[in-house]
Amino acid sequence: MTPYYRPTAFETAACWLPGLVDAGAPSHAVSDPLDAIKRAVRRATAGRPVAVTFSGGRDSSAVLAVATAVAREDGVPDPVPVTFRYPGLAEADESAWQESVVAHLGLATWWRITVDDENDLLGAGARDSLRRRGLLFPATMHVKDAMLRELRGRAVLTGEGGDEVFGDRRSRALLQVARGRGRTGTPRRAALASLLPRPVRRRRERAGSARSTQALAWLTDEARARLADAVARDGASEPLGYARGLLWLRRRRASRVFLDTYGLVAAEHDVALAHPLLDDGFLRSLGARYPGGFADRTAGMRAVFGSLLPGAVCARSSKASFNRAYLGSATRDFAARWDGTGVDPELVDVDRLRTAWLSGYPPGPTSLLLQQAWLASAGAEVVR
Repeated sequence: MTPYYRPTAFETAACWLPGLVDAGAPSHAVSDPLDAIKRAVRRATAGRPVAVTFSGGRDSSAVLAVATAVAREDGVPDPVPVTFRYPGLAEADESAWQESVVAHLGLATWWRITVDDENDLLGAGARDSLRRRGLLFPATMHVKDAMLRELRGRAVLTGEGGDEVFGDRRSRALLQVARGRGRTGTPRRAALASLLPRPVRRRRERAGSARSTQALAWLTDEARARLADAVARDGASEPLGYARGLLWLRRRRASRVFLDTYGLVAAEHDVALAHPLLDDGFLRSLGARYPGGFADRTAGMRAVFGSLLPGAVCARSSKASFNRAYLGSATRDFAARWDGTGVDPELVDVDRLRTAWLSGYPPGPTSLLLQQAWLASAGAEVVR
């Protein structure tokens, strides 16, 4: 019996896991969120050398800065940033930001790994993982082994969760209006919408979800409607208050399965994986200190990490994209020669999926379908 969660046919087609799970036992909140996240790093790294997966974005930069501060306060070796470089993918190039953060922190050791097709969703490493583990959520779990093998015995910290924690929570529009930043137009409408009763918000969410799922043209009409309903139900369940909204983030099933699965894959390589930005104690401390949330993401980053990072890093608005890094030659070759088998025709329109796969780069939301179809074509036994 595999310990991994196995996506259902609908979740595979939708490339999403709707629903909420139990929040789990609460942690103690300290008064300062920076102290709280330092505690989280200490718990996660005790007794192990530390590495940080470091893209150069705001989230991984914050975690690297916190880990560096902890190491120097405790008199232990600095953490090692681990960065992947993708030649030929301009949208994934954050080298200038990376270099500025590493220089600011004064880190002497930095692992930079050039990636060609190693992250391909159907590359050799991914195919081996698919045969051994079966289908996993998300599809990118199957390309983690190469990195984790190199980090055996270490504690590895990621920047997962920053987009959600410091992003556009339900309370933000109210805060913007309260501070005079939304006297007219969209912010004020969003603030009023955030106060609507849940059934009304669910109907509004359903209309927005229906529009966004139209882009998933390979799903049948029934599957798109089912996905729109599920996304709307989850979105309408977010609490209004920032503090409760942060804890709601930990209840989303897609996030929980992702973190659990990543942890299981890491454990196979004797890697202790942790995500400090999603630590329960940090989230509770953040919500207690800033109950109204932040007017924008920059304000949040500066409030918590401004003493550790350059101001330009806290304020940057650009963001790299790594989607094409996972859609290498092996994935595109398989998509081009796919014979139409291995997907559920009640959920997927085969002709429209083939059109999407022949459009240049297969869309990211078809990643689970790509791996499911490959398993079927290879005659591989799917682990249950």
